[in-house]
Amino acid sequence: MSAQTFDYVVVGGGSAGCVLASRLSEDPRVSVCLLEAGGSDASVFIQAPAGVAATLPGPFKNWAFKTVPQKGLNGRRGYQPRGKVLGGSSSTNAMLYVRGHRSDYDHWAALGNPGWSYDEVLPCFRRAEHNETHAEGLYHGTGGPLNVAELRCPSPLNQAFIAAAALHGVPPVADYNGPDQFGAFMYQVTQKNGERCSVAKGYLTPHLARPNLCVKTGAQSSRVLFEGRRACAVEFVHGGRTQQVRAQREVIVSSGAFGSPQLLMLSGIGDGPALQALGIPVLHHLPGVGENLHDHIDHVQGWRARSDSPTFGFSLRGGMAITKAMGQWRRERTGLVTSNFAESGAFVRSAPDVEVPDLQMVFVVALVDDHNRKMHWGHGYSCHIEVLRPHSRGSVRLASPDPRAAPLIDPNFLADERDLALLVKGVQLQMDMMASPPFDRWRGSMLYPVDRNDSAAIAEDIRNRADTQYHPVGTCKMGRDDDPMAVVDARLRVHGIAGLRVVDASIMPVLCGGNTNAPTVMIGEKAADMIRADAQA
Repeated sequence: MSAQTFDYVVVGGGSAGCVLASRLSEDPRVSVCLLEAGGSDASVFIQAPAGVAATLPGPFKNWAFKTVPQKGLNGRRGYQPRGKVLGGSSSTNAMLYVRGHRSDYDHWAALGNPGWSYDEVLPCFRRAEHNETHAEGLYHGTGGPLNVAELRCPSPLNQAFIAAAALHGVPPVADYNGPDQFGAFMYQVTQKNGERCSVAKGYLTPHLARPNLCVKTGAQSSRVLFEGRRACAVEFVHGGRTQQVRAQREVIVSSGAFGSPQLLMLSGIGDGPALQALGIPVLHHLPGVGENLHDHIDHVQGWRARSDSPTFGFSLRGGMAITKAMGQWRRERTGLVTSNFAESGAFVRSAPDVEVPDLQMVFVVALVDDHNRKMHWGHGYSCHIEVLRPHSRGSVRLASPDPRAAPLIDPNFLADERDLALLVKGVQLQMDMMASPPFDRWRGSMLYPVDRNDSAAIAEDIRNRADTQYHPVGTCKMGRDDDPMAVVDARLRVHGIAGLRVVDASIMPVLCGGNTNAPTVMIGEKAADMIRADAQA
C-alpha cells in the first residue's frame, strides 16, 4: 500500500475511533489510517487511575473547552474537558463502566433507526467487554478488549453511602448494567491490574505492529476532501506540514460531539447560510450538523471531614498517605492510587410512579468544586446528582474557518424548566441521604450550605454552580432522511454524501441514561460490523 493511501481513514483516536481502527484492521487485506490530534497516552498520570486528568483545569492531554455564556447558569461559561490524547476521553475520564437503560436503545430504534434496539446492541456490549466479576451470559462478556473490574482498594466511606441509600428506598443492586438499573452500588471501572484500561490500551496498543494499521498522533485534521459528492481524503497538519491521506473506501469521522460537527462544517457540510457567512464553500446543505447538543446537567454538593477520615484531601496527613501509596502502586498496583475517586453511586427515581431511573448519583471520596478549578485545604467528600434525560437542547457552531479555533459550544443548560425542576428534586433526595445516620461519624460542615426545604434557594445554587457531567452527545444525530435535523442514517452514513460516516457519541439521537463511554465503544463495535458488511455487499 502507498504510505498515504488506505482503504479507510478514521479521524479521531478516541473511544469509537480506536475501536474502528482495531476492528477494521483485523482483516489483513484492509488498510487503515487513524489520525489523532493529541499525543501519546504513555503518561503515568493516565495509567495511574488516581491521575484522573479529565477534570484538571489545564491543557495537559485536554482540549479544555469552555462553553458560551449560559443563560440558565446565570451567565457563567461552562467547562468542557475532553481528552486530547490517544484514547480520547477514555484516557482521562473517571473510568466508570455504565451502559444506560435498555429503554434508551429501544427509543433510538423507535425513532426510525432499525438495528439499534437494546436486544440488537447488547451483543456489541458483550463483545467489547472482559468482565472480571459478572460471568459471561446474557448481559456480559469475557475475552473482549475492554477490561471491566472492581476497584481494588475502595474507601469504607462508600458503605455509608450505600447504607444511606437503602434508608431512603434505594436498595443495593448487584449489577446496574444487568436486568435492573435501579439501586445503589460500587461502580465497576475500566481498569486492569490496578491500571487504567482506556479504549486505546484495550483495543489499539496490542495491535500497533500490524502492517496494515497506521496510527498518526499529533495530526490535526482540517477538512475532508471530496471528488464530486464522495469523500476521498482528509487534509491534516502534522509536524507543521499540511498533508493529505486518501481513502479508497471510506472516511470515518470519530472526533466526538464537538469535533465531528466542526470537521463536517469545515468541509462544507452543514447549514448553508452559516457556512457561507464564514466564507466556507457549501458542498451539502445539512442543517442538523451541530444541532441537538445535549448533556447531563450535574450538581455537586460537598461536606468537610476530618483528616483521619477515609478520604482524599490536602493536608499533611493526606500528603503523607499519597506519597506512601505511590510506592505501593509502583510495587503492587494496589492502594489509594488505584482509586478513581468516584467510587460508588446510584440510579434513582424522582417519584414512586417513575418507571425508569431519571437521576444518577456519583459519590466521590474527595471534595469536588467547579471541576477542581477551586481547591480547598483539608478533607471531605462529595456527591453528584444529574438529570439523565434532559429536555434542553443546544448547539456546536464554528467560531472561525480556522480548524485550530475552538468551536462555539452552547449546551443551553436549563433552557427547559423541566430539567431544573427535576434537578431540584434530585438535590433534595441527595441531601436527605447525606444527612442520614450512616454519615454521622464522618460528616462535617457543608461546603456550600443551602436549606433542603427551600426549593428556590436550591434552584439558585444550581444556577450558580451546576455544570456538565462530561457527556455531550447528539450533534450529528442519527435519523431518517425525512428528519431535517438528522445528519446520519441508521448505518451512520452522512445523508447525501457517499463514502463518509460519523461514528461516535455525536450520532446519539437522544442521550442515554448513564455515562457515555461504554455506549460509545458499543457504537464503534456496531459501526465496524456495518462497515464490513457494506464492503462485502
